[in-house]
Amino acid sequence: MRTKRPLREPVRDAPGPKLKNYITPAGLDRLKDEHRFLMNRERPAMTQVVAWAASNGDRSENADYLYGKRRLRQIDSRIRFLTKRIDSAEVVDPAAPRPAAAAERVFFGATVTYADASGNEHVVSIVGIDEVDLERRYISWRSPLARALTKSSPGDRVVVHAPNKKEHLEILDVEYAPIPMEPFKEPAGAESATKPEKAER
Repeated sequence: MRTKRPLREPVRDAPGPKLKNYITPAGLDRLKDEHRFLMNRERPAMTQVVAWAASNGDRSENADYLYGKRRLRQIDSRIRFLTKRIDSAEVVDPAAPRPAAAAERVFFGATVTYADASGNEHVVSIVGIDEVDLERRYISWRSPLARALTKSSPGDRVVVHAPNKKEHLEILDVEYAPIPMEPFKEPAGAESATKPEKAER
């Protein structure tokens, strides 16, 4: 008679240092606005849709019910993600006063003007990973470019090591000022979108 093997516990990764989640005040406000929207408006609205669809018969062939359950899982996943990002946030205000020496060096929240090897000037702002906006030239503090710029000052030359290339840059200016963020906008087609009220008889 074969003996049963004892169940093994799942292998857990060894705990390591948590990566800091730097973010600007405006960026954190945007995450909180989305979290509030999902918790207070979108999730309750979708829950009502699922309840209505469940009352319409066989759930296994009910497209509205199946879509609603899938959408609820997506919403809950996003809420969990936002909760973790908000809880781990370390807010850094780019406009906050800082010592003169630090004000001339590149750190999180800096807006940097630099020249590439061809002499072309570029301006980037270093922000959190949840705030990246390439159209506005907002780059993550963890990106190769931001890492190369960090701790440099006007007049310094740095080298950016990116996949398949290496760039030489010269720092021209470092500024600390408020970094405007696009506010959270309710997505088109949201279930909680305001619907026209029925006219009273």
